[in-house]
Amino acid sequence: MALYETAWHVFMPLVLLFLWHRGQREPLYRQHWNERWGQTKTTLVNPIWVHSASLGELRGAAPLVQGLLDVGYPIMLTTLTPAGRTAAGVLFQQAIHSGMLQVAYVPFEWRSAVHKFIRHVRPRMVMMTEIDTWPVLLKTVQQQGIPLCIANAQYPKQSLARDLAWGGFRSALFQAYDLVLCKSETHAQRFRSVGCQQVVVVGETRFDLPIPPAQLEAAQTLLNAWGLRSDATTARSVVCFTSAVVGEDASFLQAIRLLQSGLKDAHQPKPLVVYVPRSPQRFDEVAVLLQAAGLRLVRRSQVLNEQLQAHDPLLAMTDVDVLLGDSLGEMFFYLSLSQLVVVGGSFVPTGGHNIIEPLALKKPVMVGPSMWGIEYPGVEALACGVLQQHMTVPSLAAAMLELLSNPQAYAQAMAGAESFYQEHAGSTPKHLAVLLPWLEATAA
Repeated sequence: MALYETAWHVFMPLVLLFLWHRGQREPLYRQHWNERWGQTKTTLVNPIWVHSASLGELRGAAPLVQGLLDVGYPIMLTTLTPAGRTAAGVLFQQAIHSGMLQVAYVPFEWRSAVHKFIRHVRPRMVMMTEIDTWPVLLKTVQQQGIPLCIANAQYPKQSLARDLAWGGFRSALFQAYDLVLCKSETHAQRFRSVGCQQVVVVGETRFDLPIPPAQLEAAQTLLNAWGLRSDATTARSVVCFTSAVVGEDASFLQAIRLLQSGLKDAHQPKPLVVYVPRSPQRFDEVAVLLQAAGLRLVRRSQVLNEQLQAHDPLLAMTDVDVLLGDSLGEMFFYLSLSQLVVVGGSFVPTGGHNIIEPLALKKPVMVGPSMWGIEYPGVEALACGVLQQHMTVPSLAAAMLELLSNPQAYAQAMAGAESFYQEHAGSTPKHLAVLLPWLEATAA
C-alpha cells in the first residue's frame, strides 16, 4: 500500500500532463480540477456515493441508481471520464434539476483528496460498481467506518489469476466490501475465495435498462425512408459493428468485404454497415480509415439532426456502404437499424463489451475469441444459442451471411434472444431487495 501511494505521488505530474493532453480533444478533462482533489461542494444531505468509472459502467448502474432515487435516497454520482460525466447528466437530468443527484469526478488516489471528498459529501454509504477498485479510496472509506458495497460485481477469471500472480494485493482489498452483489454464482465464488463474507447473486442491472421509444421510432422511420429492412426479408440488409476498439478495425473491414462478396454471390444487395467506435476520440480516425478502404461513408452527425431525422429527406443511401455512428447515448438507435450485431472488444484480448443491449432488441449477437469480460451473461447466452462466438474473421462473415440469407434461422435467433432477455431481466429489484434492508441495518 505504501509503494502504491508513493507511486501516485511520484507520477502525479505525468497524470496531470496526461489529463491536460486528453483535454485537447475533450475539454471536460480540463475542467472541475477541484473535484479531482476532493474539494466537491454539495447541498445533498448524507447521500449515497455511487462510483461508476466509465461510460459503460455508468449505463449499467443507471437502473439501480434510479431505483435508489425512487425510494428517496439522494445520490452523489462520481465518474472518472468526461464521457461518463456527460452521460450521467443526460440520464439523470431530472434528478439533477430537482436537487436529488449530483455528478462529480472521483478524487485522485491521495488520502488527503479522498478525506476532503468524504468530509464535504458525508456519504451514508459508498457503492462501487463492476470491479472498479481504488485502493486508497476503499481503505479510507473502510477506516472511516462508512458502509461499503459493490453492485453488478464481477471478478473475471483472468483478473483473479493476475491478482494472485501479483501477490494478491488487489484481491485482498475486496475484503473491505461489507456487501458484494454479484452478477452470477461463478463470480460470487471468486469473491468468496479472496475472503469476501457477504456475497449475494442478484444478476446484472443492464437487463433493466429502459429502451428509449424515440430511438426505436426514428430507426424504423429511416429504415422505411432509406429502403432498408428491419427483419430478414428481401430488401437490403443492415449489420452493426458496435463498440469497435483500437486493433479491431482491420478485422472488421475484412469481415465487411467478405460479407459484401458473399451477398453479391447470392444475388442479394450489398449490406449497409452501421459502424460504432467504442470511444468518441476515434470517430475522426475511423472515418478516415473506412474511407481509405474504399468504402463510401456518411456520418450520423452530418446526415441526421438531434431528433435523428434526415437533414435531407431525399438522401439516397443506395451507394452508401457505411453509416458511422459518431454520437453518444444513441446505441439503441444504431442497434434498431440492424438485423444482427457484432460486438467489439472481443477480436482483441480485452474481454468484449456489452451484449445485453442488442439482446434486449432481439438481435442475433456475435463476438470474437475474447469474451472473459462478458463472462456473464456470455457463458449463459452461448449455452442457450443466442450468442455466437467466432475464432476467425472468415467464420464470423460466414455466420453473418447464413443468418441474412436464411429467414427461418434468423427468426429462430430473434425468438431465442427475446426469451433469454426475459429470463434474465429483473436484476434491479433483486439488488434493491438486498441493498435496502442492509442499508437500513447499517444506519441503525
